[in-house]
Amino acid sequence: MLYWPSAGPPNHHGPGIPPMRHLRPLLILTAALALVAAGCGGSSGNVPSDAVGVVNGQPISKSSLDQLLTQAKVTYKNQKRAFPKAGTPEYTALQTQAITFLVQRSEFAQEAKKLGIKVTDQQVEARLDQIKKQYFKSDPKKYQAQLAQQGLTDSQVRDDLRAQLVSEAIFNKVAAKTKVTDKQISDYYAKNKSQYSQPQSRDVRHILVKNRALALKLYAALRANKGATFAVLAKRYSQDPGSKNTGGKLTVSKGQTVPPFDLAAFTLPTRSISTPIKTQYGWHVIQPLSGIRPARTTPLKDVKASISQQLLQTQRNAAMTAWVSNVKKKYDKKTRYQVGYGPATTATTTT
Repeated sequence: MLYWPSAGPPNHHGPGIPPMRHLRPLLILTAALALVAAGCGGSSGNVPSDAVGVVNGQPISKSSLDQLLTQAKVTYKNQKRAFPKAGTPEYTALQTQAITFLVQRSEFAQEAKKLGIKVTDQQVEARLDQIKKQYFKSDPKKYQAQLAQQGLTDSQVRDDLRAQLVSEAIFNKVAAKTKVTDKQISDYYAKNKSQYSQPQSRDVRHILVKNRALALKLYAALRANKGATFAVLAKRYSQDPGSKNTGGKLTVSKGQTVPPFDLAAFTLPTRSISTPIKTQYGWHVIQPLSGIRPARTTPLKDVKASISQQLLQTQRNAAMTAWVSNVKKKYDKKTRYQVGYGPATTATTTT
């Protein structure tokens, strides 16, 4: 399975190689646009006849748009779906998403230069080699077959990888100054302390059947033969798919099972066998196997690192979100669209 970049900011988990099931299908472009509102664009100046728009003097070629729409058609075909007809609201929405995607990529490329970011051919090659090795076992035939299946060329692959690397580098630059303080960590821990609490727990085993008569029969057999036959009877009769194959064994936490089961599991002496107990699922015969482990709360020192990482990633994402929003506002008046290609609220320009 091929993996592919989006041109938008890295996801919550930071820069990486997102799934490439459909090599840049148009349908996933909304992920790249999640942080972006469609720009209004300007109405002065001309747009070249072979372009759908101009971003701060940089044309967005019609061929780039055509490539995206062609790949979208392939995706629809592979999914056995009818591609929207030109002129329909669905087609217009896809076209608008594609154009906004291309505009954002141009904005990112221009801003990257101002940030001193430069992606080399060697970096692109290294990322492509990584993909080929991880998902195609470095087999060129498998790679080419995937390209053919999704209507892509190797050149388009490299262009998209370059855009991804630019996006990742911008993310790292923008988020470089974010930091998490000890107070933020302790405040988060105090606010979310329930997440780090474990209730009482106990190892038990049970047999679940649909009727009381069978439950009484099994209870009598267990009382006569105790633990020696519990596992055998559970595997033979129990209707609980989660514990049947383990002889009825499971670990339960206080308050996390239905009340009648919970009461028996946490009040019976260890190794004693309950009389049949009715719940909404049927009739249970229950036997506790261990003592009750006390409730506990994981101390802050044991989760401090994970909380810090979580808060840091949240702050990094917030910094990138703000940066993308500011860039979009900055380029709104520097972006012009060809007639019929701009957002619905845009005053388009003729050639």
